[in-house]
Amino acid sequence: MKMLLRFLLFIDMLTIVACVSTTPDGKIIEDEKKEVIEDIKIIQNWSGDFPVAKLNVLPRGQERLPAGYVSDAATFKSVWEIFSPATPVPEVNFENNIVVFGRNTQYYNRTTIFKVTLKDGVAEILAMATMSANPIQDKVAISMAVIPREGVKYIFTAGTNLPVK
Repeated sequence: MKMLLRFLLFIDMLTIVACVSTTPDGKIIEDEKKEVIEDIKIIQNWSGDFPVAKLNVLPRGQERLPAGYVSDAATFKSVWEIFSPATPVPEVNFENNIVVFGRNTQYYNRTTIFKVTLKDGVAEILAMATMSANPIQDKVAISMAVIPREGVKYIFTAGTNLPVK
């Protein structure tokens, strides 16, 4: 009986290993459908604070979302001048790139985007955050990253896909 249980456990482990593999260029392939999840290169990134009273400067409809994107220079300039008023606005080629952001929505936690993945045109922003029980009052922590626009059709945020225009 023990031998049968060990064998079944071994078969289960082989099944799990068989469901995850990578392509020669490092892309992860998972499940039977062989869907490709790729890491999107982060070109630049920044983290800091953003005043709650100025969240309306974020793109329309994204002011209250935990993640979103900026797709034009004028909006980015407005956001940057609030985010980091003492430093020049970084140059971003919005023809080829977008700026994604992640921010906290309940508690003030410093956050940093460390990875962005793409699966079937949907970009998912992965961020690390400190853990606190301090409620958001005057400011939120926000992280922004420049990523290539190519292939990004949606940003996954708040349980839904936000179309990228």
